[in-house]
Amino acid sequence: MTIDLNSRYGLNPAHSEVVEACKIIEPCDTLDMGCSNGRNALYLGQLGFNVTAIDINPSAIDTLQRIIEQEGINNIKAQVLDINSASLGNGEAQKYGFISCTVTLMFINPANVDAIIADMHKRTLPGGYNLIVCAMSTEEHPCPVPFPFTLNTGQLPEAYAGWELIKYNEDVGTMHNGANLQFATMLARKPS
Repeated sequence: MTIDLNSRYGLNPAHSEVVEACKIIEPCDTLDMGCSNGRNALYLGQLGFNVTAIDINPSAIDTLQRIIEQEGINNIKAQVLDINSASLGNGEAQKYGFISCTVTLMFINPANVDAIIADMHKRTLPGGYNLIVCAMSTEEHPCPVPFPFTLNTGQLPEAYAGWELIKYNEDVGTMHNGANLQFATMLARKPS
């Protein structure tokens, strides 16, 4: 039985969509975009995924790095990276079997989102998966939070044309602070 590291260190549980995705995705090289203090990375690492966890916030990465060191974890690498650069690595950087981007895109400069998604495509191995959960703002459900970026209806399926959509919905959900928001949730598989 694995120890619940998230509880041990006072972190929120892994995102429910990450937990669901792990029911069909075998452990592989994984990128956790906008990892914050590592709630998803720690969950994935305990399941045997090799995780590169990136976030723009140095103190969040320091927190995750301390947990990695205290627990002697060797399959999670934490690094400070500004996703706004639209580059998930340098040159012929690593490719991943799974890229997770949950509640991260809405904090990105809107001018960079298309390039970031294009880089996610490029960095995904054939047959690999991308998971995106992002706030939306629609006529029926205007976003009550002033995020820099929100998705439009149908925007993600368009960006992933040619990929197999394993899951896609645009449902209203509740954020941890109680706000009701519409979210686009997509798990897509790149053609082999």
